Amino acid sequence: MSETSSPAEKKLAGRTALVTGASRGIGRAVALELARRGAHVIAMARTQGALEELDDEIRALGGEATLVPCDITDFPALDRLGAAIYERWGKLDIFVANAGILGPLTPVSHCDPDKWDKLIAVNVTANYRLLRSLDPLLRASDAGRVVFLSSGAAQRAEYKAFWGPYAISKAAIDAMMRSYAADVANVSNVKAMSVNPGPMRTRMRAAAMPGEDPMTLRTPEEFAPKLVDLCGPDWTETAKIYDFPTDKVLAFQGPA
Repeated sequence: MSETSSPAEKKLAGRTALVTGASRGIGRAVALELARRGAHVIAMARTQGALEELDDEIRALGGEATLVPCDITDFPALDRLGAAIYERWGKLDIFVANAGILGPLTPVSHCDPDKWDKLIAVNVTANYRLLRSLDPLLRASDAGRVVFLSSGAAQRAEYKAFWGPYAISKAAIDAMMRSYAADVANVSNVKAMSVNPGPMRTRMRAAAMPGEDPMTLRTPEEFAPKLVDLCGPDWTETAKIYDFPTDKVLAFQGPA
């Protein structure tokens, strides 16, 4: 993994970046890091107030943001978002697919259908709908970059009991990323990656591990510069996963 770029270098000046789930946690930290490096941030989240607070912080850094208060499962709105980005910028340089939910920690066979449907809608279908909406814009960039938030839950050699629904949704994200990377490899300059942040001090982690001391975990602010390194024109890897706990770019392994 390359060294983190200096924010003062503004290496992403003139580039436009969409971040979903941008109002808190990893998404918020990534949005701020993109702004530090000069990108115009299109920040999507459900909560208007939290987005406005993010906007204030981005402006304090000398950056600019466009706020998109939207539920990520409002699929027609995702279609309109692609059209709106095209009308204003004509392209999209960076898409960070961060928004996601934990869903129920339960045996797969016990998962309530309504909770299953919501988990798949947020973690999987919304990202397909966004790719469908944003693909022409990413191809129009001279160096389109897509980063999907995955999880160690999807890559373990042995799955943990009760984590099945979440692990399935993140395994689907990895398959979507690799498929998309293959689709665009020979016809565009777009590169796509997954990232595994590992255990992190977020609300989702606290919900999953309520007895864990959060002060033992790394923070989104530590992770964000590493993720944003994958967003620049100089990033050349594609169809792989960046593993934050080991600070390595890993190729996906076939079945043993």
